[in-house]
Amino acid sequence: EYLLEAINSIQESTLGQESQETFENLFDDMDLSSTKLGRTVKARSALMAKILVLVDEIPFNQNDTEIDILGDAYEYLIGKFAANAGQKAGEFYTPQEVSKVLAKIVTLGKDEIRDVYDPTCGSGSLLLRVNREAKVGKVYGQELNSTTYNLARMNMLLHEVHFSRFDLQNADTIEEPQHMEMTFEAVVANPPYSSKWSSDKKFEQDERFSGYGKLAPKSRADYVFVQHMIHHLADNGTMAVVLPHGVLFRGGAESDIRKHLIKDKNYLDAVIGLPENLFYGTGIPTCILVYKKCRVKDDSILFIDASKGFEKVGNKNMLREEDIEKIVDTYASRAEIEKYSHNASLEEIEENDYNLNIPRYVDTFEPEPRVDIDKVKTRINEIDREIEEIDREIN
Repeated sequence: EYLLEAINSIQESTLGQESQETFENLFDDMDLSSTKLGRTVKARSALMAKILVLVDEIPFNQNDTEIDILGDAYEYLIGKFAANAGQKAGEFYTPQEVSKVLAKIVTLGKDEIRDVYDPTCGSGSLLLRVNREAKVGKVYGQELNSTTYNLARMNMLLHEVHFSRFDLQNADTIEEPQHMEMTFEAVVANPPYSSKWSSDKKFEQDERFSGYGKLAPKSRADYVFVQHMIHHLADNGTMAVVLPHGVLFRGGAESDIRKHLIKDKNYLDAVIGLPENLFYGTGIPTCILVYKKCRVKDDSILFIDASKGFEKVGNKNMLREEDIEKIVDTYASRAEIEKYSHNASLEEIEENDYNLNIPRYVDTFEPEPRVDIDKVKTRINEIDREIEEIDREIN
């Protein structure tokens, strides 16, 4: 009851203040009367007291800028929660290693960026990662799930992002976009893979989708998020999005959208293939698509096959520090590395009919080792003789 009072007083203290919107309904999902915390008020109070005593022992040294204890502890708990949340986990959490790759790519060569935007921000970990890689002026995001939206706002506040420096909205990004008139210097996302959307005729007049000639299919909204993000990308900005491999080669309307982005707009800058089983809730291999509006006509598209660089940790795969470095360094230098990366000209892409499947551009073929038939035959004869001898012994 004391704790509830304290939480309510935090919320009430913001009424009529500039920060009111940031704190509104922030604690809606906190249920201190839940029987999961204990069967009785006494049991629940005992558990809360135990937690508060333990938290009290942590030295929250606000002057130590190297370590954000409260923020990191919260991030750790969200990660642990995601690890145990099964299918639902991918909806609110992007593993830190993947976030780091995206953040390093969109901030490459910049110490400061004006703003960053994530249209499917989940618990906000990806936005915060960008904020860690460079000094960000303001953070923008949108999230459909209200519980996850509350997680994101708490994540910002606990990482000491001042309420005036972030603008997170709770609504459907495609149906009810909240930042339509804005463009951003960095755009990042790990949207829901191949989710359904309405594909309503009204979207043909929507400025985000009207220039493509066709709408993405109802059954797969992957390119809908790409088109939405490109609409919000500033001319000097970089956009990085994680998607399933199907976006690289699927036909129909998706093929037309892909072709338009490459041939007519020349926005696609890089395709990076990631290992499978990196994400919570799905084991499928994914890829990062990097887009820029400031590419020149003859720029190549860089393909990186990073699918073999990982470490197995429990039942998941994880990118190691050296794997992250190799991806980012290769992207930065656009180096040609045998069986790892290749700069494909737009002519090459056209020859492949705008199919971006990575093995078409990065040859990772490993020849089978030669078999010495004579050696094998000799060994088979030896084994036959050994079997005869063993049979005799047994008899």
